[in-house]
Amino acid sequence: MSQQTAYPLPPRHKGKLAINALRARRLDEQVVERFLAEREVPIVEGAKCTFLYRGHADGVAVRHRIVNQPQHVPMKRLEVPEGTTPLWYVTIELPAASRVEYQIEVRQGEAVETFNDPLNPHVAHSPVGSSSVCQAAGYQTPAWVSPQPDARPGELVDLTVQSKALRRATHPRVYLPARFRRSSRYPLLVVHDGDDYLNYAAMRTVLDNLIHDLDMAETIVVFTNPGDRLREYPNSAPHARHLTTELLPALEEQLPLIRRSDARCLMGASFGAVASLSTAARNPGVWDNLFLQSGSFVFTDIGSDHGGGPAFDPVVRFMNRYRERPRRVAERMFITCGVYEPLIVPNRSMVPVFESTGSRVQYVESRDGHSWENWRDRLRDGLSWIFPGPQKLVYE
Repeated sequence: MSQQTAYPLPPRHKGKLAINALRARRLDEQVVERFLAEREVPIVEGAKCTFLYRGHADGVAVRHRIVNQPQHVPMKRLEVPEGTTPLWYVTIELPAASRVEYQIEVRQGEAVETFNDPLNPHVAHSPVGSSSVCQAAGYQTPAWVSPQPDARPGELVDLTVQSKALRRATHPRVYLPARFRRSSRYPLLVVHDGDDYLNYAAMRTVLDNLIHDLDMAETIVVFTNPGDRLREYPNSAPHARHLTTELLPALEEQLPLIRRSDARCLMGASFGAVASLSTAARNPGVWDNLFLQSGSFVFTDIGSDHGGGPAFDPVVRFMNRYRERPRRVAERMFITCGVYEPLIVPNRSMVPVFESTGSRVQYVESRDGHSWENWRDRLRDGLSWIFPGPQKLVYE
């Protein structure tokens, strides 16, 4: 088991924080304007991150998503000898390499409005909306998430597969690597919530770059999407049957795939990770690799209230049964989770359970939350471990 939690600490800030230096000055609109123009917001100084809001209000707060911390942090109005200004602030300490999504809450009388930070250009998107992003000292957006001019792009091909198991047509999107040849044979990666990985985790660009840089083997990647996600993903027999007895044979008929279990991988985040795990569990010897991100591995064999609502009930039943009688469901498992998300405890707890079955487990934690950019930032580690570049592993 590998936990990537040791980050270099930022240098100690020896002078005043910028906000404190500002408080000591004689302020007017021009001074405040110049102060904001000269700095990125939040202002990151060592471990301290100062959040700002400019505007008249009865109250302002930062709403962040760090589990086990007060997620509603009131801001103070900047007070100066001449009175007050329409500038609000609060300073929060964050460990090095943290990435935190947040919004600003503004109260005017009884009215409360929450929105992205107008002073911060960094915004993360997801299927349920967007959030501002605080990038603490030491965090860097990986270079391989942006298009590289010398990386040849792969091709996305739309397919339609009729599913008796799901009683609907499915529409996977197939990524073919740039140097795809029908005379070659390729490993297969099947990704749950495929469009979300493409839209919010830059996965097509990531694949182009990793394959170009020889970090990852040339791989055929199938991006699948659910119908009713909350019904098809939590230990659904029809879903597992569709992937294994309908989708996989259709892919093997149409594409030059390596027809071995060790050259197949199921991948997903959150409920998609549960769907990957349960599909492998229902079909032993078919899917020998799993890439599980922030899995919703909620169980109640310890305690009784999972706190997730009715949607989690089938997950809890599956996880409780599995924990009672663990068995190997895959030869190799790459698992990631953010320490700022509620699922960190069940993910940590499952690692020794998976290892006890003889599976080879690689586990990575990050100072991040339950978010698509967190999952994006872990892609190189996971994909290069599951399907290493040609200099590391030869499949045939």
